[in-house]
Amino acid sequence: MEHEATRITGTDLDPEAAFQRRLGAVVQAVEERIAALLDDAPRRGEIARPARLVAAMRHAMLGGGKRLRPFLVIETAALFGVPFAHALNGACALELVHGYSLVHDDLPAMDDDDLRRGRPTVHKAFDEATAILAGDALLTLAFDVAADESSHTDPAVRAAFVQGLARAAGLGGMVGGQMIDLAAEGRYGDVLLDEARVRRLQAMKTGALIAFAVDAGALLGRAPLGDRQALGAYGRAVGAAFQIADDILDRESSAAAMGKRTDKDAGKGKATLVGVLGLERARRERDTLVEAAIAALASFGAKADILRSAARFTASRQS
Repeated sequence: MEHEATRITGTDLDPEAAFQRRLGAVVQAVEERIAALLDDAPRRGEIARPARLVAAMRHAMLGGGKRLRPFLVIETAALFGVPFAHALNGACALELVHGYSLVHDDLPAMDDDDLRRGRPTVHKAFDEATAILAGDALLTLAFDVAADESSHTDPAVRAAFVQGLARAAGLGGMVGGQMIDLAAEGRYGDVLLDEARVRRLQAMKTGALIAFAVDAGALLGRAPLGDRQALGAYGRAVGAAFQIADDILDRESSAAAMGKRTDKDAGKGKATLVGVLGLERARRERDTLVEAAIAALASFGAKADILRSAARFTASRQS
């Protein structure tokens, strides 16, 4: 059956309305696909799926989330004619990696958060050992999904996708950024991060997965080199803007609005551009990055309007 998102082209709507409708459709499709991936029935090659582990994974992944990363995969792929259904698997693989990172980030040994998306974090709803295993299983499942033939018919494209995801998520990307972030709290001795180092930290911890979401869509669509370079500039700018917006919301928003604890970064000594630049300069930096992202799409014309709206969304979101 054709999914709702495949029927929303934006031709009868202004770009912002089209963006909201398409984002809503992607949220629904990703929710449905991940729910199907996290059912109780073992797949070929699996022996059994422990019920408590599946429940913890579902708690982490379902019933909330902006789904910006899978949205960027799907919309970027659409620029190159990739059908919605064909991009959905890769988009969900990336979202599973994001979900695992949140489960582990919330652990007492990391950020020690009790609330995520308005609900108890996984280690609170279950226990720490189950949360660790749920994160491990989500990460592993992500690569299972990405490597599956349904993610792309060309094994070379699947291999490039898997490698790109691994590098964005791992040692030189998200995980490495989290290590630097923990060190910046002073856990391993006094560390003073200047603006350049904070930017690198954020490019790794948050920006790498968002930038890869854009590149992943280009990979799935076999985009020409010039288009991939333009989209790379867009993805890096959106990733940086997203993190600054998050830091501003942590400072200014409420736990009720965010669905998680706020105003914690300064108290824990977190390295943020809000801390380095101050709120007003950080807002200007966020807005400058959004404009840079939009400018990077100039060669794509009106067909990239949804991606332009996604860039604006990073700055205007309230949670």
